[in-house]
Amino acid sequence: MKRDINIFEFPLNLGLKKKEHETEPGVRKLPDWLRKFDFHKKINPQHIFRLEAPDYSMEIDQESGVLNAVRIIEYAKEQADFISKNHAEDSFNIMLGGDCSILIGAALALKKLGNFGLFYLDGHTDFIPVSLSETAAAAGLDLAIITGMGHEKLTNIQGLKPYFLEENIFCVGNAETDDEEYVAQIINSDIQYFDLYELRKNGFGKTAEDFLKLVNNKALDGFFIHLDVDVLKDELMPAVDSRMEDGIDYKNLREMLKPLIHSPLCFGIQITVLDPDYDENGTYTKPFVKNLIQLIKNKED
Repeated sequence: MKRDINIFEFPLNLGLKKKEHETEPGVRKLPDWLRKFDFHKKINPQHIFRLEAPDYSMEIDQESGVLNAVRIIEYAKEQADFISKNHAEDSFNIMLGGDCSILIGAALALKKLGNFGLFYLDGHTDFIPVSLSETAAAAGLDLAIITGMGHEKLTNIQGLKPYFLEENIFCVGNAETDDEEYVAQIINSDIQYFDLYELRKNGFGKTAEDFLKLVNNKALDGFFIHLDVDVLKDELMPAVDSRMEDGIDYKNLREMLKPLIHSPLCFGIQITVLDPDYDENGTYTKPFVKNLIQLIKNKED
């Protein structure tokens, strides 16, 4: 990659409901965990920025019905200002979560910068109202929130609703297709939706090309990639909050992300939900880091 690279660390875990055996979700350790496997060293970024997150809590917000909504909103505002202040023009920005709710702050920052597209690569759609959520956790609602579905306090921070227009989004890789009411939400939206079956049918490289055509045809100011690692097959990445058996492999991931990451219009990528507590020896993290570095640095081994 010829552009300068910045790494932003957002170790937020307030968007997840902790499991009974957990003190708190381990995803907040992700930036330090990737550093342990030389991700930062091999990426060799121009800058590393970090915004510490609030302590974990399990507080349901009465107004919105969303877990930890007030703290998530405050962090999103800080995060948006932090990105706006520290990103450099024509740099490629890698944002390390944390959970998927870090997308809210990134979306706020991008809304202030212009009209952006979103390539949402996730094993779930995360596009439901809180009434359909079993956990009321923002990490499972983030695509809904950033497009304006949900309580105003989350969807209209600083009067910027919607942070992304539905028509500028591809939602790709959902393997949770059994629940009709869940899937109906996104089918009835203006988001271009490719569940796992449709993604394979359309082709991984072609889906990326189709998205780039949309970005160019609509003359968008750029686009952002969301990568929740639970989009990978369970045998490759079981260290996630919500496991599913089916998913994509690293060859599929490379085919899809390579043209996107190396587009000059790509603002950056966020990596979420890899939980070090479920991968104590780095068995699953090591190949993930290797593949991600190859993708970003455009190297083949």
